Amino acid sequence: MRILHLVTLVSPEGAYGGPVRVAFNQAAEFLGRGDDVIVAGAARGYDTPPARVGNVPVRLFPARTLVPATGFAGLGAPGLWRWVRRHGRGFDIVHIHLGRDLVTLPAALAVRHAGTPYVVQPHGMITPSSHPLAAPLDAAWTRKVLRDARAVCFLTPAEHDDLTAVAGPGLRLTRVDNGVPAYPHATAAGTPEVLFAARLHARKQPLAFVEMAKALLANGTVANFTLVGPDEGEGPAVRAALGADPRLRWLGPLDPARVPERMADAAVFVLPSLREPYPMAVLEAMAVGLPVVIPPDCGLAPLVERTGSGIVTGSAPTELAAAVRSLLADRERATAMGERGRRAVATELGMARIGDRLRELYDAATR
Repeated sequence: MRILHLVTLVSPEGAYGGPVRVAFNQAAEFLGRGDDVIVAGAARGYDTPPARVGNVPVRLFPARTLVPATGFAGLGAPGLWRWVRRHGRGFDIVHIHLGRDLVTLPAALAVRHAGTPYVVQPHGMITPSSHPLAAPLDAAWTRKVLRDARAVCFLTPAEHDDLTAVAGPGLRLTRVDNGVPAYPHATAAGTPEVLFAARLHARKQPLAFVEMAKALLANGTVANFTLVGPDEGEGPAVRAALGADPRLRWLGPLDPARVPERMADAAVFVLPSLREPYPMAVLEAMAVGLPVVIPPDCGLAPLVERTGSGIVTGSAPTELAAAVRSLLADRERATAMGERGRRAVATELGMARIGDRLRELYDAATR
């Protein structure tokens, strides 16, 4: 089967986060099954756009800021639109990792116009919104793309309801979880490290992590606290808040493919994000065997609570500190949580299982 994945932005530091990681995990799984797979999207940060990312063939086109001061929503990729118009009919199925942006929406319309079967996976990014671009984009493009998709994948009941609110009833909604491949087991030794690995965006609450770390260090906790990820607005504030303590650091961005390996050096993973639908970083941390600390409005909170693979707590620094302190004080408990998380991800969210689910979806879409 010839499969095309469309994504918003590919960059060396993984600026767009989880949706691109999901696309590459899915593409790699189907390449391993013998399918012909390409990931296409906008790109920035490369001197020369690569022909492959890892083992996955890519077609990348320069990202352009078409609407200033609107973040990723204002990005466009005219080269991608033209390429999809020329080549869209040559694929059996197109898997669109849809954002409310000027990269994937015009490309999705080109696929729709070509008549190629397509499925849409919005990753929690299509919600009722007061963003100034939301209403015109939804009226002109988003609803058309969603309503004509052979399947619209959702992650949580909340996302199901959001998609219905945006596009109305009658969508071909189907649940598809994110998955992760098998990663090396955590092998942390020596002074324990507490890790934050995500974009430094206000929604991710990196400053809450920093304040948590400072409180724990001030109270005598023996640990190192590390932030890894690209700046997306909170970098200056984080840098100012870090202070001079070498036990609290921001290391900057890291190639997304290396993040699980970096996680394996840590002892605890903390992501205080607000209303995070289904964070890949949490799945990756669980997959390497780290206990995770997340807030109750995270889409993975039910999985973490059901499997006993971490602590679900409020996102205030004092609440995060209490959770992390308890894990560092009882390493046997923390290790057991990490092992339960690793088993749960391998059993329920491994790429073989997700690949089987997608194969069913693709086959149904192309009949």
